Amino acid sequence: MTAFAPLPLTLVLDTPRPGALRVAVGGDLDYTTAEELLTTVIAALDGGSLTDVHLDCGELRICDSSGLSALLTVHRRAAAAGARLHLDDRPPALDRLLDVSGTYEHLTGEPATSDRWHSTTTSSD
Repeated sequence: MTAFAPLPLTLVLDTPRPGALRVAVGGDLDYTTAEELLTTVIAALDGGSLTDVHLDCGELRICDSSGLSALLTVHRRAAAAGARLHLDDRPPALDRLLDVSGTYEHLTGEPATSDRWHSTTTSSD
């Protein structure tokens, strides 16, 4: 049996323009790493006048319930600081987690995508 090897969380910060923060998120956002994301983003929010926080999730491998909680906290803290959170380049697994948890529209600002995840069922006569 193959053991699951967790990937460490990587966070690469960039300021593409004044007022914007881009954080490239890679690896696993889970119970052991969620606090690292929170600490990093909250410090950036507390230290400046950001209007946009972009989390680039293109290299995110997994996100568990602790990761989702961290995303919700980042969203709440960004809104309180007057900034908008953007979840960019989301992998399908993250979209699915957001959808089944009922947080998709709240975190992305886009309509929920439930129809995408549910297979069509046919009724028999």
